[in-house]
Amino acid sequence: MTPRNDAFLPTTVKEMKALGWDSVDVVIFSGDAYVDHPSFGAAVIGRTLQAAGYRVAIVPQPNWQDDLRDFRKFGAPRLFFGVSAGAMDSMVNHYTAARRRRSDDAYTPDARHGARPDYPTIVYSAILRDLYPDTPIIAGGIEASMRRLSHYDYWQDRLRPSLLLDCKADLISYGMGEKGIIEIARRLDNGESITSLTRLPQTVVRTTAPELECREEKIYVGESDIVLHSFDRCLADKRAQAENFKHIEQQSNSMHGKTLWQRHGDTWICVNPMYPPMTTEEIDASFDLPYTRLPHPRYKGKRIPAYEMIRHSVNVHRGCFGGCSFCTISAHQGKFIASRSKESVLREVRQVTQMDDFKGYLSDIGGPSANMYAMHGKDLDICAKCLKPSCLHPSVCPNLNTDHRPLLDLYHAVDAVPGVKKSFIGSGVRYDLSMHHTGNEKIDRANRQYNEELITRHVSGRLKVAPEHTSDVVLELMRKPSFQLYHEFSRFFERVNSAHELKQQLIPYFISSHPGCREVDMAELAAETKSLKLHLEQVQDFTPTPMTLSTEIYYTGFHPYTMKPVFTATRPDDKKAQRKYFFWYDPAYRADITASLRRLHRPDLLARLFPRQASYPYRPASPSGEPQRRKKR
Repeated sequence: MTPRNDAFLPTTVKEMKALGWDSVDVVIFSGDAYVDHPSFGAAVIGRTLQAAGYRVAIVPQPNWQDDLRDFRKFGAPRLFFGVSAGAMDSMVNHYTAARRRRSDDAYTPDARHGARPDYPTIVYSAILRDLYPDTPIIAGGIEASMRRLSHYDYWQDRLRPSLLLDCKADLISYGMGEKGIIEIARRLDNGESITSLTRLPQTVVRTTAPELECREEKIYVGESDIVLHSFDRCLADKRAQAENFKHIEQQSNSMHGKTLWQRHGDTWICVNPMYPPMTTEEIDASFDLPYTRLPHPRYKGKRIPAYEMIRHSVNVHRGCFGGCSFCTISAHQGKFIASRSKESVLREVRQVTQMDDFKGYLSDIGGPSANMYAMHGKDLDICAKCLKPSCLHPSVCPNLNTDHRPLLDLYHAVDAVPGVKKSFIGSGVRYDLSMHHTGNEKIDRANRQYNEELITRHVSGRLKVAPEHTSDVVLELMRKPSFQLYHEFSRFFERVNSAHELKQQLIPYFISSHPGCREVDMAELAAETKSLKLHLEQVQDFTPTPMTLSTEIYYTGFHPYTMKPVFTATRPDDKKAQRKYFFWYDPAYRADITASLRRLHRPDLLARLFPRQASYPYRPASPSGEPQRRKKR
């Protein structure tokens, strides 16, 4: 049964009046369709404000190309406009790693493309500022969050300033926004001006800072503030951008971060520190809001792919301490885990079982990483001083509690809920965490039990994991464990399958053209995975996205923590040359791969990939890289 319109936040004036309202306090403009579910940011922020007593409307995917009626229909809200590009950066949503325009959009009804512009945060805020010059505009979501300081934009192939220099929002609420948005609303409701909100946690603001000395020669690190290299300095010197990033990442992963300052011409961008990690009570309160868990009735008869993926899933925590160098999760959610109570999770599971189309199978009981639930440092005083972005690299932190028993207990409770036939784990599993030997017999036994129950009870025939590469050099740059650990987990997977007479597959995920990866590394990956009898399916060419370590290396050519040069394939031909090795088993690629391996002087890899081809006589490559021709006699 589809809930009535009045069970949702209003999206039209008619729906607003049906609630008995004549105006609203906040209007949220989102680049995504409106799905009233805790996995969709606009719904979370809207419901959070609603619970605090504010009247909130949502305008999903407004038309920015007509007479702007979508932007006019609610008029000026009493407090502010909220603007978000949606659950993804718009450029990641719109373009492939090869910078080709995608033909679909998973967050739009029927996957229709073209429902949002490039950079919606900029476009929406510009329209709203022109129409309502005196109404505050708050930007949020992943696009604004990851572009809060100078950043490399892969799609324009240039360094861009803080998003606040390009858009007309008054401030950015970055990261997970429940606590921040309530504080902003409360302050504005109490009569404070938007220009006075300069030091709220987890916000980014424009300001003047005459008291800050411009130190172009080095970064200034104070007791509570860090002054980064200016945007102009970063434009002139890529090393300056690399040096900035180390501090940006460290403060994003600090329990008690410092304020970051960056000068852009005459304007200073101030990034206030993040809030402390949410408590269990706080995160429960967010997930326990009265979501319908459904798309708005305006989409009746249409399919929203992103919703289809998560409609029968439940998120059990936020945050990730993996610190993978190509991932934005910790920069947005933080590395400290905020876990829901078992009772809150079970309430949501019971809600899922009541859905009309639920057949007894939960698609995921997970989070940013599936198996970090209820994990944290043993001594939080040590965590409070730590600036490391990863608790797992280069090895598992000895202060980290890796006990999987709370998660096992949660799985057992979920599976005992009436109506649940089976729960699957669709989120990525960190096997370096579950395979870690602590020396504590009870914990190690529980972690082995977790791996075994994962394989026997929570896999729908295929378990996807992400070793990412086979080269130790590349994996070190990725902050991922050695591929030898994948071998260990694979052997465990096979033993469990054999013992339980299961015929399941382990599906690894790999990335090509990551910083540090050369063509020969991909050739070795192909040979290594062939020896495992794998025909790779889950593969991707590295896509630089704002505010990741990998992107900074890609753009600057330097590792921000060592300032040493790092090779990166940046030309399209070089990236294509790496990607082809994923498909060594496809006859269409054989001749090209064979020629490349001869050019690389690697007959050993040629023999491993194509034994028959390797038996043919050939000459070593010439200095130009082309195979030498036989001379006629």
